[in-house]
Amino acid sequence: MALLLIDEDLPRPLADVLRAAGHDALDMRDIGLRGQPDRIVFERAQAERRALVTGDLGFANILAFPAGTHFGIVVARLPNELAVADVNRIMAMALREISETELAGSLMIVDERRIHIRR
Repeated sequence: MALLLIDEDLPRPLADVLRAAGHDALDMRDIGLRGQPDRIVFERAQAERRALVTGDLGFANILAFPAGTHFGIVVARLPNELAVADVNRIMAMALREISETELAGSLMIVDERRIHIRR
């Protein structure tokens, strides 16, 4: 089980799907972070020891978010036209493959075909 904070650029039902898979997942829209700057979202994730799950490629910047300095960042690199059910399925499968310990401090890039993890 991982502690996760889901960014608002991902489908709203993703938090429910991840909770059903055994994760402690929060959607930022449900905790008053809708429309907040990335810095605020990231700080909240860190304060709660949560990995950030996002579609924002800015969080994949290893100079701004160096490996080992956070509780994990998961970036979804999925087509915008992908159905919500497919996004949810792909993200749930990707997060099933990694433990909370492996996720901590790592950057995980998820696309339709593979998962790339940078530690």
